[in-house]
Amino acid sequence: MPTPVNPAVADPFADLYQSHHRWLQRWLAQRLGSMADADDLAQDTFLRVLSGGNAPSVRQPKSFLVTIARRVMVDFFRRNALERAWLDLLEQLPEAHMPSPELQHGLLETLQQIDTMLDGLGEKVRQAFLLSQLEGLTYPQIAERMQVSVSSVKKYMAKATEHCLLFRLGLELNG
Repeated sequence: MPTPVNPAVADPFADLYQSHHRWLQRWLAQRLGSMADADDLAQDTFLRVLSGGNAPSVRQPKSFLVTIARRVMVDFFRRNALERAWLDLLEQLPEAHMPSPELQHGLLETLQQIDTMLDGLGEKVRQAFLLSQLEGLTYPQIAERMQVSVSSVKKYMAKATEHCLLFRLGLELNG
């Protein structure tokens, strides 16, 4: 026999969603100019709330949701810009070198994961990591370029390596 639901013990997330979902959709639609994108981003916003476990402690729900929705919009715009750049690059390729649609999709997903991973690094750590990985600079060359000590570069690279490993572990656990 099912346990009766006690109305005094309500689900804070369900209450937040029911009370503010439509409002958030309209708020997003005004900023995005697209109801379809607003629907998607409203769902993404509530998924972040749900995964963060913050719903029970929300005192100012609209302000809380706007803060999260802005972060979701930044990610959305960054993903769209990355996708546009990828499509522009593909347009410049000769047809003989055009990857299959499956490979194109896989490469775009990988680019988006790298972008997300890099976004989680501090500015100096990201700069040192990219100079090392993309330009092949040595630690002393990176130190000179960034005008920091070699020991600072070593610390930046250690942080970047740790971040990459933790990011990869998170992908494996969620995938």
